[in-house]
Amino acid sequence: MTKTLEFKQSSHLNPTLSDPQTSAAQAGKLAGRWVNTNRETRGIAECVIDQDGEHVRISLVGVGANGPIDWPPTTAKVLANLEEEAGQRAVALAATFNLDFMRAEASIRLNRGVLVILFYITFLDDSGRSNYVNREFFYAQAEG
Repeated sequence: MTKTLEFKQSSHLNPTLSDPQTSAAQAGKLAGRWVNTNRETRGIAECVIDQDGEHVRISLVGVGANGPIDWPPTTAKVLANLEEEAGQRAVALAATFNLDFMRAEASIRLNRGVLVILFYITFLDDSGRSNYVNREFFYAQAEG
């Protein structure tokens, strides 16, 4: 039995999403300081997204037993967001945070004004902890 599969290609995309300048401009909509909607989170308290031209930098602040923990900042890749709800007019970000004891791969996107970060956590320290997936939600912190 032969089966034909159709894959999305750049020719199927909204043309503006394959234009680097437009993608960079769209990524600018994600820039700013974002605060976790869950004040009781035991994960990430805030996310700061900075953009310099086509370069996007992500900084996270985690929650620790003795206070905030600054994660090492990283550079994100800008991706076309193909979800139907985005109407192919938005971008998403992909970033990897390397800490000594774990790696966190993150996908970041806006959904109806809420920044959604999906984390894939892999422990690298032979601690026996289970790797996991976590999703957190953030609102834009007003400047001032």
